[in-house]
Amino acid sequence: MTAELPGSAHRNDVRVSDEEREAVVEQLKAAVADGRIDFAELDAKLGHALGARTRADLDHATADLPSAAPVDPGKPLILKGGYHGVKRVGPWQVPAQVTVYGGMAGVTLDFTQAVCRRPVVDVDVHGDAAGVTIVIPEGWAADTDAVDPSYGGLKDKTSPYRLPGTPLIRLTGTGGLAGVVIRHPNGRERRRLKRQRPQS
Repeated sequence: MTAELPGSAHRNDVRVSDEEREAVVEQLKAAVADGRIDFAELDAKLGHALGARTRADLDHATADLPSAAPVDPGKPLILKGGYHGVKRVGPWQVPAQVTVYGGMAGVTLDFTQAVCRRPVVDVDVHGDAAGVTIVIPEGWAADTDAVDPSYGGLKDKTSPYRLPGTPLIRLTGTGGLAGVVIRHPNGRERRRLKRQRPQS
């Protein structure tokens, strides 16, 4: 018979941290993006993951999914407003680093339908002459402390409340002449998103 040290615990009985719970949440979100589970299954599995106390609880949420692979930081995304403007909207894959130049016509960077598999996204913004608008989903949060408002200013209209497992958008850069705005969807955008949401 193999003796165990007093107080030792099996792996499945070990208590989990918030970081481990968030890693599983990201794995579940990736499974939805890959088509492995649907939104109803996601809700149930998120409940298990966020309420997990031990490794066994977390394993229950991912037992029928492949092991999580390290997240590729992806190729940095650079958006330049130029003379015509740029809008990045709809579904798109979010890399770890995004750089945005408002140029003469402005840039809109919309994360509301984006697929993001990382806890933090670094966005370097330059408002230039026409400004930059960034839209993030409800529940996501922004860190704007490192932005220099310059002449155009910085308007952070986001809620400080961040849901577990959601990304943090970390801004650097300058407001330039026209400024930078980061906000959640407005009423018109929320209605559009609701119309586009698949019906169960």
